[in-house]
Amino acid sequence: MSTMKIKKGDTVKVIAGKDKDKEGKVIAVDKKDGKVTVEGVNVVTKHTKPSAANQNGGIIQKEAPIDASNVMYVHNGKATRVGFKEENGKKVRFAKSTGEVID
Repeated sequence: MSTMKIKKGDTVKVIAGKDKDKEGKVIAVDKKDGKVTVEGVNVVTKHTKPSAANQNGGIIQKEAPIDASNVMYVHNGKATRVGFKEENGKKVRFAKSTGEVID
């Protein structure tokens, strides 16, 4: 994917999959694979061995990435599509539902 419509720090709503209708903040974006990691969404259980960073090891829960096509940007409490337009010679994102510039 050349440009991602979702950025780190955005609030998004999951529109497909086991966590449908959950909302959360984007923690990480992987442009190459077209995936995003969302806070509290797609939580997986991982068994870890003891290491220097984690002395005890054990079972931890962490968020796994989900496809960017399965999330929608939340603007003013509603999920909306995101578009790009040029404003003052600068490319900006805007909410398609309201036409307001996001950033």
